[in-house]
Amino acid sequence: MTLNLLYDLTICLYVLSVCGYFIDFLENNRKANRIAFWLLSIIWFLQCGIFIVKAHYTGEFPILTITDGLFFLSWILVTLSLLINRILRVDFFVFFTNLAGFILMAISLFKPKDPVRDELSKHLMSDLLVIHITIAFLAYAVFTISFILSMMYLIEYRMLKQKKWGKRLVRFGSLSQIEKWSFFCNLVGVPLLLISLVLGIIRAYTALSDFSWYDPKVISSFLVIAAYCLYLYQRLGKNVHGKPLIYWNAAGFLLVLINVFLSETLTNFHFW
Repeated sequence: MTLNLLYDLTICLYVLSVCGYFIDFLENNRKANRIAFWLLSIIWFLQCGIFIVKAHYTGEFPILTITDGLFFLSWILVTLSLLINRILRVDFFVFFTNLAGFILMAISLFKPKDPVRDELSKHLMSDLLVIHITIAFLAYAVFTISFILSMMYLIEYRMLKQKKWGKRLVRFGSLSQIEKWSFFCNLVGVPLLLISLVLGIIRAYTALSDFSWYDPKVISSFLVIAAYCLYLYQRLGKNVHGKPLIYWNAAGFLLVLINVFLSETLTNFHFW
């Protein structure tokens, strides 16, 4: 039970750390970088705890299987990224290393037929499936909030154009603030959905025999990621603001709706 809890807590904190470094990577947000660094430090201690518990449980150093080997490699990457971040302050290197470490750890947790403990493997498969679905819905939630803010932006913009002054207009807040929060929601949603997609693909490869890259759910998920990445590129790369960015956001949310409600009717292995 202790080992299961350590695995679950580690993967959840890893998700938050990757999101923090992703935000810092795009926004040069030092606060997000600091939070991500301390989360990564906690992850390192949790991984050390997993090694100790598993070594005590099996009576040997847990590195003899492919699953344990990938987990050990993930621990090495976390260790090196923490050391390099402290010595050289190469933040973007830490972000990409952290992302690679997360993928390796996810693969190690989804890897079936680990001869160490079948019961643990089944438990993790179930837990990480729940994590995959939960993160996906969190991403959908922030995308929805972003879309709602975009619609508020258009309504207030129209009221300003028509010079409809009054208390209702004031209660909307400033256009720049609405646009800022809409952008921030998408900035959070993109790494969440990307992480969920990585976890889902790894699990599908290891647990399902009929997985296909051409499945409508898979294709629509990649389209959603592509749409919102283009949104971020328009905002950060081309410095696009205002109504054009709102239309990009609306197009991305339309793909989210298709991904959630329409692709499920054709998919071979998704229930939602």
